[in-house]
Amino acid sequence: MLDPIADMLTRIRNAQAAGHSQVTMRASKLKCTIAEILEREGFVARVEKQIEGAYETLCIGLKYTVVSPTKKAPAIQEVTRVSRQGCRIYVKKNEIKKVKNGYGIAIVSTSEGVMTGSEAYRRGLGGEYICRVW
Repeated sequence: MLDPIADMLTRIRNAQAAGHSQVTMRASKLKCTIAEILEREGFVARVEKQIEGAYETLCIGLKYTVVSPTKKAPAIQEVTRVSRQGCRIYVKKNEIKKVKNGYGIAIVSTSEGVMTGSEAYRRGLGGEYICRVW
């Protein structure tokens, strides 16, 4: 696995497309921080760190909205990885734009930690543009 963040986002995307209630993956500090941001912003239901054997795992409870009695829509409509291992994308404070007119979030890794694009803009920070979620 070359890019663990892209793998995490793909697992979330695929689990929601299949209608699963949760997704489990290997944990890392960056993955846990991104998952906590998604929970805080209301895109996932819960985030838990568990220890299975010698490794820590990250269990993310997925969130859905009920459209009809037989159909449910995922809270995350689309998740896109922006900065990749082969092509890092860095943004300045003024280059951070709203995602889907404020309906989505941008996740940025700054010198003060991983945060949403709006938090980074308020603090006057730029950094690596990790992903967009809406």
